[in-house]
This record gives sequence, C-alpha cells and structure tokens, in this order.
Amino acid sequence: MGEKEHREPILDRGLLQVYTGNGKGKTTAALGLALRMTGQGGRVAFIQFMKGWDFYGEIEGLKNLPGLRHERTGTPDYVYRGHESPIDRSEAERGFHLARECIEGGSFDLVVLDELNVVLDYGLLEIEPVLELLRKRPAHVEVLSTGRGAPPALLEAADLVTEMREVRHPYSKGMVSRRGIDY
Repeated sequence: MGEKEHREPILDRGLLQVYTGNGKGKTTAALGLALRMTGQGGRVAFIQFMKGWDFYGEIEGLKNLPGLRHERTGTPDYVYRGHESPIDRSEAERGFHLARECIEGGSFDLVVLDELNVVLDYGLLEIEPVLELLRKRPAHVEVLSTGRGAPPALLEAADLVTEMREVRHPYSKGMVSRRGIDY
C-alpha cells in the first residue's frame, strides 16, 4: 500500500492524545492503539524518539502490522538530562521532520510520537513548532505523544491525557528489565 494511495480516512475527527507519568506502560499502550487502528484497516506511523537501541521487542513485532510505518531516532546510549549531545539534538530534529512528513501528508490515520514528551522536557526540541504542527494537522489525523514529563503546554493542547502512575515496580526490589516485558 503506497503512502500516496487515496482511500477514505478511518476517523472523521482525529484527536491529540498524551500518555505521560512515571508509571510503566505508556509505549505499551501506544502499541495497543496502533494494533487497534491497523486492525480496522487504518494506516499508522509509529515514530520513536530517543530509542536507538536495536533490542526493543516492538521493532520486529511492528514489522508484522499491515499499513504501519515504523521509524526510530536516537542513539544506542541513555540520554541524561543536562548532558544531551549535539547528536541527541540532531536525532530529535530528524524525528520531528519525520513527524511533520507523516502528519502533514495526511495519509496516516494515527501518528504515534513515542517519547516525544521526554524530548520536549529535555529541551531537545522547542515546543512551539511542535504545537504548531499539532494544531495544523489534517482534521482526520489522530496523534499520540508518549513519555514522562509532558510539558504543561502539550497537556493543555491535548484532547485526552492519560497519566500512568507508578504504585509498585519490581525495579525497587532490584529486579532488572525483562526481555519481552520491559523491552
């Protein structure tokens, strides 16, 4: 299915969703939404910011969803707040250009901007150009932004905000990340 292929959009009106908070499950919930949209015949762009590692389980899984474009940006290094590199900034810009292409083109029903909230919180992108893109998106395009630390201006612009709150996590007892569950 070519990106320029004409077809009727799934949604009459797309919303802006934000999944944020310190709890686990933001990306996982976004993957579920992508699965749901592709299951209805919709087209999805799933753009991951700050996820340059090759070990994420969704990388292979997303290849199996028809109508889904998956893009990753970032380096295979953890980015510490206040220690962002020029490469981190250029990778965030690359992700923003991909987002602009997928949103403005109007051929996707859902555009997931995974970890965009963190990119904005760390100052790797200015928020105003992002908000401008979201405000001017085609009416039928749903956008979901995930990650901790969603800026107040993004929360204010959103139609739906879900906050994942950590109540208990096995990391606090020394358990490490588990393959297939945490990555």
